[in-house]
Amino acid sequence: MGAVVGGLGERELAGESGLPGWDVRTLVAHVVRQIVVLPRYVAEAVPAGRAKVTGLDTWAVSTAGIADRLDVTTREAAAAMGDPAEAVRAAAGELAGCRERALRTDLVVPQVFGGMRALDFTVTRLVELVVHSDDLARATGVDVPLDRQAVAAVVRLLADALAARTPGNSVEVRIPPYAAVQCVPGPRHTRGTPPNVVETDPLTWIRLATGRTTWAEQIEASAVTASGERADLAPYLPVMR
Repeated sequence: MGAVVGGLGERELAGESGLPGWDVRTLVAHVVRQIVVLPRYVAEAVPAGRAKVTGLDTWAVSTAGIADRLDVTTREAAAAMGDPAEAVRAAAGELAGCRERALRTDLVVPQVFGGMRALDFTVTRLVELVVHSDDLARATGVDVPLDRQAVAAVVRLLADALAARTPGNSVEVRIPPYAAVQCVPGPRHTRGTPPNVVETDPLTWIRLATGRTTWAEQIEASAVTASGERADLAPYLPVMR
C-alpha cells in the first residue's frame, strides 16, 4: 500500500474519501493507525485466564459505539502525519517480529471493547485493512490489490456476524467461494434448495455489510440475487457500522 499512497499527489490526498467528513489523507492516517496497533497491542498480550473475552461477532456489531471518538483521534493523527507513504511504510515495518504472537489463541490483548484473543484481534485488523483499502481504491481510482486470504477472512467474519445478529434459518446467504450462512427468523429449512436465497460476490458483500453501498443499489445493479419472500436483507444491513 505504501507504493499506492506514494503515487498520490496533494490533490488526490485532499479529495473526498467517500467516508463522511474524511479526505483521503485522513483515510490513510486511519489505515496507518490500524496497522501500528497490532504489534503494540500484541506486545502487551497476557496469557488467557478465565475472564470473558470479546468475540469477533461482538466486535463487528459494536464498532459504531466508538465512532465519534475514532473520528476525533483519526483527524488528530492526520494533522500530525508527515509524508503519508512513509507513514504507511513505517507502520508496516513495525509488524516485523509480531507474527507468532499475533496468531496465538492463548494470549489476550487489551482493546477498547475488552480483552480479545490475539488471533481474533489480528483478524479485526484484516477487516479494517481490506475495507479501507477498498475505500482508498474507490476514492482515488487507483488499484489497491487485496490479498485473497484476507478477503476470505473478512467475508466469513461479516457473514457470521450477520447470522449472530439476525439468528434464524429461513434465509441462506451465499458469498462464493468463501461463505454461506443461514439467518433471519422464520420457518427452518432442512432439505433441498432453500426457499429464500441471497447470493453475491465477496467485494459486494463487504461493501453491503459495512454500509459502503445499499441493498437497493446492488439489487438494481444485479450484483445481488435474492429469491423468496423473506430474502430481503435491507432491514439487517449494514452489519458493521
